[in-house]
Amino acid sequence: MQYDGYNYPDDLYYDKRHFWARVEGDLVTMGMTDYAVKAAGDLVYVEIIEPGKQVSQDKAFMSVESGKWVGRVYAQVSGEVVEINEELEFDPTLVNQDPYGEGWLVKIKMADPEELNNLLKGKDYEAWVSKEIERQKKLQAKRTGGN
Repeated sequence: MQYDGYNYPDDLYYDKRHFWARVEGDLVTMGMTDYAVKAAGDLVYVEIIEPGKQVSQDKAFMSVESGKWVGRVYAQVSGEVVEINEELEFDPTLVNQDPYGEGWLVKIKMADPEELNNLLKGKDYEAWVSKEIERQKKLQAKRTGGN
């Protein structure tokens, strides 16, 4: 799906904080959406955590940083972090260059697949993100004195 110049692959799950999840069996790979990385600008730092960390859905467990923004990363699902994209320690801009590929953040072994029902996918995400982008545009216009 494309919306307003942003790419959102149809096969992914999304949350309302602009992160995505790719599910393969009980393994969830997660990262930032195209919208999130463009809004943040070039990343300068991605917190590298140790595999084995237990995470809970909707709870912050790491952070990312650009020159103008510091953001928390919230777990898409509960479970155990089994892999970190260590390349991001040396080149955090991989997230900007390829947010749905080489720029993934972590892989989590999912504890409860039912939690995927708390995420958005397909038409549900399309409806939400279109409203969210329009809302952000209006906020930006107010800040800059536009209509």
